[in-house]
Amino acid sequence: MSPTLTRTLLALAAGVWLAAAGSAQAQSGKLVLYTSQPDKDAAQTVAEFRKVNPGVEVEIFRSGTTEVMSKLAAEFAGGAAHADVLLIADAVSMEALKRDGRLLAYPEAKVDGFREGSYDPDRTYFGSKLITSGIAYNTAATVKPTSWADLVKPEFKGQLTMPSPLYSGAAAIMLSAMTARPDLGWSYFEGLKSNEARAVRGNGAVLKAVATGEKTYGVLVDFMAFTAKQKGSPVEFVFPKEGVPAVTEPVAILKGTANAAAAKAFVDFILSDAGQKLAVTQGYVPAKAGVANPAWLPEGTQINLMPLDIKGILAATEADKKRFATMFGG
Repeated sequence: MSPTLTRTLLALAAGVWLAAAGSAQAQSGKLVLYTSQPDKDAAQTVAEFRKVNPGVEVEIFRSGTTEVMSKLAAEFAGGAAHADVLLIADAVSMEALKRDGRLLAYPEAKVDGFREGSYDPDRTYFGSKLITSGIAYNTAATVKPTSWADLVKPEFKGQLTMPSPLYSGAAAIMLSAMTARPDLGWSYFEGLKSNEARAVRGNGAVLKAVATGEKTYGVLVDFMAFTAKQKGSPVEFVFPKEGVPAVTEPVAILKGTANAAAAKAFVDFILSDAGQKLAVTQGYVPAKAGVANPAWLPEGTQINLMPLDIKGILAATEADKKRFATMFGG
């Protein structure tokens, strides 16, 4: 064997060894995850991540997004956050962290196949699933809605309930997205108010009202309606033709992470087919096209996502919520 060929083979072997070493480094150490996922989902997510990254020990802090954000704010004020990665409900909260320079960009993240609008173009946060809001209705309804515009018609008067954006993050995003649209705007919410729509504390209260027949129609997140229907509740669901706003439960890496390699491995898992299939088994629509939808979603369903200006929503949300509170009550 010639000296040149020997040197080439040694260089290739060294490259393979270094790549393996880098991979091993990416799969070791401690990772601190702050998440707003339900307890069961969070435990499953970490367990599946550790199947492919067994050397990473994961510590979880789990609470609602508001409390997670408050905890982070306190830690930032104290000098540094303890978390390496975040997996929280909405992109607006992530956009606030991005604005403040708190997120680590991950330009190499593999987003091929992910739906437009499901991740930050600057690749600081990435949607893990789609949770859309549409119209649920009791099967006893004599009028079947097909659009958001239907809900302000006289025949729907006094029959609609919806989650308040003062309590629901998904509802807050929907409010700011809709009021920014020329075909809806604040005049739409004024029409809902005139039609005696009632705002309640959350999606659970909406589902209960529609399922029991207390209200015929409700603005509701998709999986809650379809899951209730599967369990025998007299509930149907429609994706309005104008489109539906979506919460994407994004994942992101904090800029001050002590284990960037493991944090990137966690993001990689969430964005992988395995991570997307996990979201489906947990009952959600995947953010990545090509991954099979959950069983509750009727085959062939086309979901028209409403374009969301996340920066615009972040800038407007507090003022929008105050105006909503004045209109519908706190």
